[in-house]
Amino acid sequence: MRAVQRGLREGGAMAAARDPPEVSLREATQRKLRRFSELRGKLVAPGEFWDIVAITAADEKQELAYNHQLSEKLKRKELPLGVQYHVFVDPAGAKIGNGGSTLCALQHLEKLYGDKWNSFIILLIHSGGYSQRLPNASALGKIFTALPLGNPIYQMLELKLAMYIDFPLHMNPGILVTCADDIELYSIGEFEFIRFDKPGFTALAHPSTLTIGTTHGVFVLDPFDDLKHRDLEYRSCHRFLHKPSIEKMYQFNAVCRPGIFCQQDFAGGDIADLKVDSDYVYTDSLFYMDHKSAKMLLAFYEKIGTLNCEIDAYGDFLQALGPGATVEYTRNTSNVIKEGSELVEMRQRIFHLLKGTSLNVVVLNNSKFYHIGTTEEYLFYFTSDNSLKSELGLQSITFSIFPDIPECSCKTSCIIQSILDSRCSVAPGSVVEYSRLGPDVSVGENCIISGSYILTKAALPAHSFVCSLSLKMNRCLKYSTMAFGVQDNLKKSVKTLSDIKLLQFFGVCFLSCLDVWNLKVTEELFSGNKACLSLWTARIFPVCSSLSDSVTTSLKMLNAVKNKSAFSLNSYKLLSIEEMLIYKDVEDMITYREQIFLEISLKSNLI
Repeated sequence: MRAVQRGLREGGAMAAARDPPEVSLREATQRKLRRFSELRGKLVAPGEFWDIVAITAADEKQELAYNHQLSEKLKRKELPLGVQYHVFVDPAGAKIGNGGSTLCALQHLEKLYGDKWNSFIILLIHSGGYSQRLPNASALGKIFTALPLGNPIYQMLELKLAMYIDFPLHMNPGILVTCADDIELYSIGEFEFIRFDKPGFTALAHPSTLTIGTTHGVFVLDPFDDLKHRDLEYRSCHRFLHKPSIEKMYQFNAVCRPGIFCQQDFAGGDIADLKVDSDYVYTDSLFYMDHKSAKMLLAFYEKIGTLNCEIDAYGDFLQALGPGATVEYTRNTSNVIKEGSELVEMRQRIFHLLKGTSLNVVVLNNSKFYHIGTTEEYLFYFTSDNSLKSELGLQSITFSIFPDIPECSCKTSCIIQSILDSRCSVAPGSVVEYSRLGPDVSVGENCIISGSYILTKAALPAHSFVCSLSLKMNRCLKYSTMAFGVQDNLKKSVKTLSDIKLLQFFGVCFLSCLDVWNLKVTEELFSGNKACLSLWTARIFPVCSSLSDSVTTSLKMLNAVKNKSAFSLNSYKLLSIEEMLIYKDVEDMITYREQIFLEISLKSNLI
């Protein structure tokens, strides 16, 4: 699991007289949530909030889905009003990464506003991926992932806006760049605030273990004279390292020595606790660039014309900054998913463009960084992690009809905007969202159920992932339900049909699963690129005429694999997840959610 960074440090000479760090962090987070709640559906005053909130999309289908959901949120007054909300789509063709999406967004702003955006405070949220590691967010977007919080429920968009509620008041014109699937929590002094008012780039930094540093960006900070570390520190940065090895952290003096940290606790996997005597580093989350830097990047993008390689906003922009930056990183492609012929050349051009630009760092010593981009993280934070539950006030049942869930110290189930019969059972560690479950439905441990409708008797095996999509095919409304194991790797691919035995479905050899379903191994079994065969592109999910039939049929194929009993899929039209997203009917999926919302609202008012 991509780990949580939790940095809790003493601050100032009066630390002993103040609340413990975890208490001040919770109170600061709750204050931000209350403040945002006050602004929902209200017209914000100039300077009180963002001038523009922009969300990136990978293609026109995703752009349509995002705009539809934004429109619905504004109609229901779930967002502050008087703000320009935009969705900026990447150009068709090669993938360009979040760095390329940033450049593209700048061009969109220039076309829409001309010189007017010189004075704007802008939030740019990257949400252009297909969420292959958390597929219940694939159809409608990571930034619209539902959270067990609020009434009406918060999605990641509202939470982002809430956590950044204090930023616009202390920010010069420019752009704050963030990602859709992470949460940054922080606490600072009562009369302190984070300023984004320096030239160049400004980034937030969180204390972390060296292990976490290997999967994030790490700051090499200039020496700090103050003997006392405070919750908020403004530091200058010598250079930025992107996903460095522990050896490189020491080599470039990125590692801070122990002596000031309080005891740390890290969630998940084999992450070691950051103890009082542990070395640590400062890692990245979001960053800001002033308008001058944004205009410089825009001029560069317009000069090169078409971008044909993936640029990383963190790895390729931030590594070029600071007086210690060197060009060597541009040739290191070990962290690159797809290396194109133009990549090294493009990185070097960006390096020479940005070299000499300052990188300012806002160190937040009492802060936490949560990443919720995988099924494992999603289940852990919504059902098991007491820290995030306490800080955000997450609930076991959020805007749903379902009997009370007994709380326990380990984990519980999580129900979000769903209607469940009182006789239905949901085991601890499972999440149900936007679904209807009947009386004879039992959900095993550690399952994710999304957008589904199950009225007939059904037993979902532990560790199941079930997500239903509405489809528009030949102008007809159809449904398909993706079903697999929550730990299945949908991104893992092989190049030839003879190698598909290396893929696993619900922990079983995929070749064996095809035998159970009576499907032949041919090129037609996979959609898209025939040299990149994966569970994502496997045509194994039945298309049905009703939502309930769709879920029932996919559960039969899942249980057939689990029980090693035959279930033929030969008579069904079959789609891959990749194709489902092409045919998805956004309007119908949102209508289904709205129907559940209205029914819950009506019954709540009658109680």
